[in-house]
Amino acid sequence: MSKSAVLPQSAAPARRKPLLNFWQLWNMSFGYVGIQFGFALQNANVSRIFETLGAAIDDIPILWIAGPVTGLVVQPIVGYMSDKTWNRLGRRKPYFLIGALLASLGLLVMPNSPTLWFAAGMLWMLDASINITMEPMRAFVGDMLPDEQRTAGFAVQTFFIGASSVVGSLMPWLLTNVFNIANTAPEGVVPDSVKWSFSLGGIVYLATVLWTIFSVREYSPEEQEAFHGKDEENAASDDAIQLNQKLYTLVGSCLVAIGFVFSFLIEELSWDKGLFILSFGLSAYGGLQLLAAWRYRNGKKRGLVEMIYDFNNMPGPMRQLALAQMFTWFALFSFFIYSTAAVTSHHFGSSDPQSVAYNQGANWVGVLMSVYNGVAALVAFLLPVMAKRISRVKTHMVCLVLGGAGLASMYLFRDPKLLIISMIGLGIAWASLLTLPYAILSSVVPYRKMGIYMGLFNFFIVIPQILAAAVLGLLVRTLFGGQPIFALALGGASMVLAALLMLRVKDEKSQPSI
Repeated sequence: MSKSAVLPQSAAPARRKPLLNFWQLWNMSFGYVGIQFGFALQNANVSRIFETLGAAIDDIPILWIAGPVTGLVVQPIVGYMSDKTWNRLGRRKPYFLIGALLASLGLLVMPNSPTLWFAAGMLWMLDASINITMEPMRAFVGDMLPDEQRTAGFAVQTFFIGASSVVGSLMPWLLTNVFNIANTAPEGVVPDSVKWSFSLGGIVYLATVLWTIFSVREYSPEEQEAFHGKDEENAASDDAIQLNQKLYTLVGSCLVAIGFVFSFLIEELSWDKGLFILSFGLSAYGGLQLLAAWRYRNGKKRGLVEMIYDFNNMPGPMRQLALAQMFTWFALFSFFIYSTAAVTSHHFGSSDPQSVAYNQGANWVGVLMSVYNGVAALVAFLLPVMAKRISRVKTHMVCLVLGGAGLASMYLFRDPKLLIISMIGLGIAWASLLTLPYAILSSVVPYRKMGIYMGLFNFFIVIPQILAAAVLGLLVRTLFGGQPIFALALGGASMVLAALLMLRVKDEKSQPSI
């Protein structure tokens, strides 16, 4: 919203933040075992649950959209609040606990949903709860580690994400093949293998997050001030927020108007109803701009005003990362939505959720997800080494190209076993995506705004998910002739484009203007 300017360099901090040892890094991120266990169960089985409860293939994207929309709202708010929090539990840990309790409940209830729309509502709650835990845990790494150790810190998180996702994705298959728990059920009923998997996921989620809460001591505000000095405190003060009221009012009014016109065109021209999410989103953000300008005019500089200001004044490297993130997550969301439908139809020859072939294919999807997550776990600790040699940006570029090739190859391989090769490429990209963008981001934003910027960074994950959910169903139904495998091929092309966009990213510290 305003021209960039470089702020004076901060004075050297009075104290250097200490390096943590391996077990301290382990404890700090151990909660991610539970987070990703739940997330893996969700990714591998929610489309299956929706289809079992009667959803058509081209309806699935819009059913998935509740979760991302919730994340769009929840993460910035939780990030902002955690930046301002300090109590007996700490700065970020109160949100770990709240999110873990709600997510565990969601995992227990989700597979027992009586109707399709109840299941969609539970996905909303589950995704919001995971976001409440996950966003502060990202900022936690930035809080606890010096800059030179953050790539390693996020790599440990990636290892836990990959390792726990292997087990989470495999769980229905393991329960069926090892413990002989039923993998099929009457029409409209979710199989017991899925129900038991989600119940175990709820227990694991809560237990691992509690481990992190009770094994790690957060730095106090006084310690953080000693590490970072006074300049960042001044940059984060009310006086640093200088909002151009006329510009915000003009832009906000334009966004509201554009959103209404877009909504009118969607209705009149019978465009895909999922596009209403974008049109309403434009109008809503325009309204928030107007509200922020009004509050600022009345002397309010906290809460909404500060969040809108921070979003409009993101550091340069964060803006550069954002575009690459959008194309990357469009690709991944095509995989999350359509992997089950694509593999069961293209490789196993069945689209009937009650058939043996379909359920074999659905279980194989769980195996494939365990493969790419296992690869991510193995690759995670190589990323800091590669990044040190060729830079974080170039390392991420290489990984994204391999991931795009992996997604596209799923169309070419007809033998389901060969899809393991595809998953190796995707796993390498997944490891990098969970590590390097966050390592770069945590190094270029002020520590007092670590939470809000980690939350705002989620916009560039969620917005492409909304676009994918709004567009992919239409493409599969019309352009792709009802064949979801082409959605995965499109995702591969999107990920390669994201790799090219990384050429624009400058991995160096800068500040937004004031």
